[in-house]
Amino acid sequence: MVTMDTPLLANILGFLALLAYIVTLLPTILRIVFPGTKGTGIPKILLKHRRSIGLLAFFFALGHGFLLVQKRNFDFLDPETYVIYIQGVGTFAIFTFLAITSNDWSVKKLQKNWKNLHKLTYFAMFLLIWHIWDKMSGHWTYLTPIGLFIITGITVLFLMRIWIENRDKQQKKQDKLTNAKLPQKSAE
Repeated sequence: MVTMDTPLLANILGFLALLAYIVTLLPTILRIVFPGTKGTGIPKILLKHRRSIGLLAFFFALGHGFLLVQKRNFDFLDPETYVIYIQGVGTFAIFTFLAITSNDWSVKKLQKNWKNLHKLTYFAMFLLIWHIWDKMSGHWTYLTPIGLFIITGITVLFLMRIWIENRDKQQKKQDKLTNAKLPQKSAE
């Protein structure tokens, strides 16, 4: 019987959590950064399953965290633990809030606040880069460079998305101003 090393399993679960999380970010990024993907239907399919994939990411992250807490015997009463593991604890806290509120009841009850709460996912993206880099420094596995590459890549695409959205908003404002200044043709 083959048994898997706990840190290796924890790393694999962390990597799977990362992959599932990235898939939840793709629909909007694909639609805005790569508008041609709308015709493929991929963003629509991913959007339809985003909550389920997000929950999957949460459960992979939960397994990742559980195995590492168990292996390293963390002292949760020691503030130093939170200082050392701030990125992982912060990301997991965000994932927990998102998982708890990934249901229709929460959307209805929280209304506009639901969307604002779920914007925390973008902060998690930056925390994950820091988490992977910091925790894996000095003992990279074969998954580390892949994980860093894909989370950094999706972060760059997210920043491109923000830039495109802001550019489009500015263009709409400019068009509105231009149209307001044009003399109106009178009907004769």
